[in-house]
Amino acid sequence: MPTIKSPLLIAIISLLAAMITIQSGASIAKQLFPLVGPGGTVALRISLSALILMLIFRPWRARLSWPQWRSMCIYGASLGGMQLSFYFAIERIPLGIGVALEFSGPLLLALLSSKRKKDLIWVALAILGIVFLLPDMNGVDALDPIGVALALIAGGFWAGYIWFGQRAGSVGSGGMTVSIGMLVAAVIYFPIATQLAEASIFSWSILPMALLVAVMSSALPYSLEMVALSRLSTQHFSVLMSLEPAIAAMAGLAILGETLQWSQWLAIFMIITASMGSTLSAAKSPTKVTQE
Repeated sequence: MPTIKSPLLIAIISLLAAMITIQSGASIAKQLFPLVGPGGTVALRISLSALILMLIFRPWRARLSWPQWRSMCIYGASLGGMQLSFYFAIERIPLGIGVALEFSGPLLLALLSSKRKKDLIWVALAILGIVFLLPDMNGVDALDPIGVALALIAGGFWAGYIWFGQRAGSVGSGGMTVSIGMLVAAVIYFPIATQLAEASIFSWSILPMALLVAVMSSALPYSLEMVALSRLSTQHFSVLMSLEPAIAAMAGLAILGETLQWSQWLAIFMIITASMGSTLSAAKSPTKVTQE
């Protein structure tokens, strides 16, 4: 019995640690905004992350065909666009709400891929959750509409990241794919992000915190996810990943002091439930084998 449960326990702990790490990294990144702005934070994160991942996975060993390069470029563009739009979103809205809204992208992708009519239940629940996130857009507690729009755009990029990441994944290991994708993202978005950054982006005093963000947002959580993926089925991995909006909300509360209304916590729970329901429903497809 211990030989069965121990790998599963290690996988669950690794995945939870990955989510906590990446959302804590986002909270720390938000503290860089007053110094270098969201654009500067993105520029530092993608460039340092690309460097770290290149040193770890040595992507120059890959031999890519033209179709693979095309998928890789779109994958990298989606990865960078997701980070840029998300960081500008959480400049205006709380981290937990930003992640919950961003989650609409992969959730919609999963639901659009489904042929089951009963999955419309999860669509309705996700939409209801988003409605609860946006109470009175003219009231005292109204969310910034630009921040909301940017979070939804980030969700669209996230869906593209998943879609094209699956196609780019034929390059080899997942580490090779993400390292090349991050390099592409840096090449595309670093010039754009630096134009949107504060002048202090090139200050050496910023580097330690920026390096911490890069490690917590890429190398460390990615390594932990690889540990989890080697021990979990895709279904279990996706269900656990559905907890990320709640973890983001708690990270925002603990590190940034961002408090949410009860209706917004309920909305996050609805979106998590919709994501879990969609994942479990997809796992019942007769074309998939989930038992070993």
